[in-house]
Amino acid sequence: MRWMTWLALLAGTLLLAGCASPTAPANRYMLPDSGTTLSGGSSAAGHLLVVQPPRLAHYLDTDGIVLQLDDITLNAARQHLWAEPLGRQLERGLRARLAERLPDTRVMRDEASLGRSEALRLRLEVDRFQGRHDGLAIVSGQWQLLAPDGRLLAMERFHTETELDDDGYPALVRALGSSWDRVASDIAAGIRQAR
Repeated sequence: MRWMTWLALLAGTLLLAGCASPTAPANRYMLPDSGTTLSGGSSAAGHLLVVQPPRLAHYLDTDGIVLQLDDITLNAARQHLWAEPLGRQLERGLRARLAERLPDTRVMRDEASLGRSEALRLRLEVDRFQGRHDGLAIVSGQWQLLAPDGRLLAMERFHTETELDDDGYPALVRALGSSWDRVASDIAAGIRQAR
């Protein structure tokens, strides 16, 4: 009985010591830029495109960068976090990439389009934006292009896999950025075809 008391006392001491020890600060990451500045296209552009904020799968709408540990297990990191909400980064990055790839189009945020009834609208759903246990960055989802009157002009799924150049979260974030570049190129090609 006496050894159980000592064991409980030792466990309590270790627990308190663990709570008192300092934790390492979190690392915060931003997706890499596409290499261009966000100009929004020429004010005299022949086409207007409104990029609506992307809808993220619920498990992606978190501060932690998501890793897929096996075929069914997902883990949001506690020490490796997005520097700003992922949805905002994806929207801003997509606008910049589309403005670069569609020079005849003025690419705008949803809030900036008030009173622009002639604009096409791009809706996006992202259901995967994560690292995977086999060293790949996975990005998938669906995009829809809507006419000014709300008609559906195009709807496509996207899925890209990019191999990480190195181990660690910086390599994962860069690979996710490369995957997002490819998604933007595919969307730009689809928009050119549909309009």
